[in-house]
Amino acid sequence: MPKPLVGVIGSGYLANGRSPAQLVREKNLRAVAQVSDALPLMFAGAPDLTDIGPLLDTVDGILLTGDRANVHPIHFNAEPHPSHEPYDRDRDEVALQVAEACVARGVPILGLCRGIQEMGVAFGSTLHPEIRELPGRMNHRAPRLENGDVHPDPEVVFADRHDIRLVPGGVFARLFDRETIRVNSLHGQGILEPGDRVVVEGVAEDGTIEAIRIADAPGFALGVQWHAEHDPQTNPVNRALFRAFGEAIRERRRVREGRPHGGEGGT
Repeated sequence: MPKPLVGVIGSGYLANGRSPAQLVREKNLRAVAQVSDALPLMFAGAPDLTDIGPLLDTVDGILLTGDRANVHPIHFNAEPHPSHEPYDRDRDEVALQVAEACVARGVPILGLCRGIQEMGVAFGSTLHPEIRELPGRMNHRAPRLENGDVHPDPEVVFADRHDIRLVPGGVFARLFDRETIRVNSLHGQGILEPGDRVVVEGVAEDGTIEAIRIADAPGFALGVQWHAEHDPQTNPVNRALFRAFGEAIRERRRVREGRPHGGEGGT
């Protein structure tokens, strides 16, 4: 059977500081290819370049990746502020529509970091631009040096930093076969109030929402606040997540091709 296809959203940036381009970090592509055992296909987070209907007719799943830009507050009735920039309005428009369409059509979707925020907003959640500013919350941003620069060692930046308590018997607890996991943390923005269909399945030690599912979704529709793409080749928690995503997209491919579950062909 040909490998299933996973659409991986791009983010806008300026190449060499002047040429508009789309960026997908390679770790996302490698996680899909090496752990989900699928073929990653980059698509533009730009509404004039991406036609969502044909995209979802083509792929077997969607990965909404992390990115530096925050979701613009206009999407959850809040006021923008220069200190919360940058924003990526083009990606907002594509990602929110993709999230809704994937759930409606039963296309498996996995959101990472910004991706969980996009899924949350698509289904009525509000966000806070700086979770660390809320009373009792920790600093979830990447570790920095004394001069304010992000730490140069990726192993320090992406190290597991805090625990997450999972809902007993929930989707994530069953997926990981445990009720507490430890994850990395590299975000400022986060879900504040979940929408009606956004089911919280995991929270950090300080109460920050870290894992969600979309209620009544006919297919795989999960989001996590941490960067699970960093090390799923070796990290058992992140590996389990990407393998479950891979199983979901293969099942989607079987259904699209009219083959029975687990089979290589139907009659």
